[in-house]
Amino acid sequence: MTKTGVDYAWFENDFPDIAEAYCFTLVRGLSPAELVSRLQGRPEAPLQGMAEVVDAAFAKYDLEDGDRQLVAMTTPGAWTLLIEPNGYLGVTEERALPASAGTSWISHFVNVNAVGTFLWAEDQALRLCFDPMFPEDRWGTTPDELLDVITRIGFHVDDAPETEIDLSSPAAFALAEHLTGVAITPELLQDTTFTCATVRIR
Repeated sequence: MTKTGVDYAWFENDFPDIAEAYCFTLVRGLSPAELVSRLQGRPEAPLQGMAEVVDAAFAKYDLEDGDRQLVAMTTPGAWTLLIEPNGYLGVTEERALPASAGTSWISHFVNVNAVGTFLWAEDQALRLCFDPMFPEDRWGTTPDELLDVITRIGFHVDDAPETEIDLSSPAAFALAEHLTGVAITPELLQDTTFTCATVRIR
């Protein structure tokens, strides 16, 4: 059964330090080391739990004068999850599409101004891209393939009734899970020892 945005409403409540600005990316069949290589990153010390990752990411950003982004990775099943606190590399087409060669790349991002992006790429082809707050404006090679799923998950599409709570960001997690089978859980974010690296962002 497909999860909906309601199933991920815990994220903003339980992880407020990262929930206001983040990028989550799932890449099929690549190890963290292979993914870092594709992104021309450099390894960093591992970190335990999302609180440590967020603190280290902001510290590293200051240390690197904004030139490099700390990323944290783990491998649920056949996928590598890449998390960027206050980052956006995963939805940057000129970086994501080449890095998706031979694999699937699903990424979603939001910043402190509530600007967001959901991106699905397959083997360097952009299948679907849209702002989760404005899902009626979609582009890519198959922009309507998931329209029924998008509506069912909780995105506000066209004439769908408005809800009192904006679930666009939680719904992005649900859509990523629909495409990958990977569930993001509080335990995963709290208890994982993440493989870390820094990557160039400009």
